[in-house]
Amino acid sequence: MKHSVIKAYFDYEKEEKYLNEMSAKGLALTDYSFCRYVFEDAPKGEYIYRLELLENAVNHPESQIYIKFMEETGVEFIASYNRWVYFRRKNYDGEFNIYSDIDSKIKHYKRIREIFFFVMGLNFIIGLMNYFWGNMTASSVSTIPVNSYMAILSFSIATLLLIFLVIPLSKKINFWEKEREIRE
Repeated sequence: MKHSVIKAYFDYEKEEKYLNEMSAKGLALTDYSFCRYVFEDAPKGEYIYRLELLENAVNHPESQIYIKFMEETGVEFIASYNRWVYFRRKNYDGEFNIYSDIDSKIKHYKRIREIFFFVMGLNFIIGLMNYFWGNMTASSVSTIPVNSYMAILSFSIATLLLIFLVIPLSKKINFWEKEREIRE
């Protein structure tokens, strides 16, 4: 039987944890689209799930080679969304980690942080544009300051992205870079 769940995650580690918890309950992920997970009944704990943000789009030749390599090692490609891919492997095949070394973890966190930086920067630029556009058209007293509200909204989104996504990712990157120095 298929089960559909609507849920949003901005932390891929929490999303992985959720998928593995669902597997432990006997629900196996079969498909994903924006914030929509599709599960089907399966033996409890049959699969281990891992997510990865690829360097290129899923249909890019390098990504296709990588996905094929993963499948050759016994990993099943479940779904993709933009550059995010969802993998699973049978639990009885043993531990399943995509990042076996510190450098690959750091690269992955940096790829994720780049996306959040882009979205944060875009919101900041939109906020500036709305702020200046609002000031240019503010000469008319009868107009509602919609641009000012949009600027505040854009600046707020940029600030929230910085506080809740970019800074924590930067802390993880710093932790793993220090860990690499210790191990060398």
